[in-house]
Amino acid sequence: MRRPLVIILALVLALAGCARTQKPVLYPNARLRQVGHEQAERDIEECRMLASQYVESTAAKDIGKGAAVGAAGGAAVGAVGGAVSGRGAGTGAAIGAATGATAGAVHGAVKQTAPSPVYKQFVNRCLRERGYDVLGWQ
Repeated sequence: MRRPLVIILALVLALAGCARTQKPVLYPNARLRQVGHEQAERDIEECRMLASQYVESTAAKDIGKGAAVGAAGGAAVGAVGGAVSGRGAGTGAAIGAATGATAGAVHGAVKQTAPSPVYKQFVNRCLRERGYDVLGWQ
């Protein structure tokens, strides 16, 4: 039973890792026309690096929290399912906890494809101070 869960988790995490993270979309104002897209991309990257240094990441916390919540919920549902199926509440709870933890961790990992609001604000302000106009993120 454990091997299929590990394979599923690995596949889902690989797909989550391929998810495109959001980035700022710039309005084509005078500053963008003056410096061009290549320089604007370098400025975006520099502002993102600065934001990463000053804004605390919540990635590990979200993944761990998702796994814990998923395990608790999965154990409860698994215990009932195990008792009903005749496997026993303990076996059902263990299977449910493992499945729930996997699903919760994946949810936490996928959630991290979108930067936090504080991170976005930091990058937006950095770019605004450099003369860019951020329309939003996508």
